[in-house]
Amino acid sequence: MSKFADLRKPDIHAHEILEMMIRTGKKYSNESLSAEIIEVFGEDSTFHTCSGHGLDPYDIVQHLWGKRKFTGTPEEFVFLPGNRCSH
Repeated sequence: MSKFADLRKPDIHAHEILEMMIRTGKKYSNESLSAEIIEVFGEDSTFHTCSGHGLDPYDIVQHLWGKRKFTGTPEEFVFLPGNRCSH
């Protein structure tokens, strides 16, 4: 392992965000979800999915919208567990 490994940004799978949303049971806006992602996972964290890599907290929210993971509007939405992929 490189002595520089600790300097890398954490790379987190989007499932962690979806699990967080299920646990909180909150309704989010694009802004409030991005802010909570930063609070929970850190400002420098990057995120990935099966089809996207190196996404920042704002990009991952847009990516998840594009994958139809949310129901509602960008001003008020939730994640429905039935929208989760099966891997």
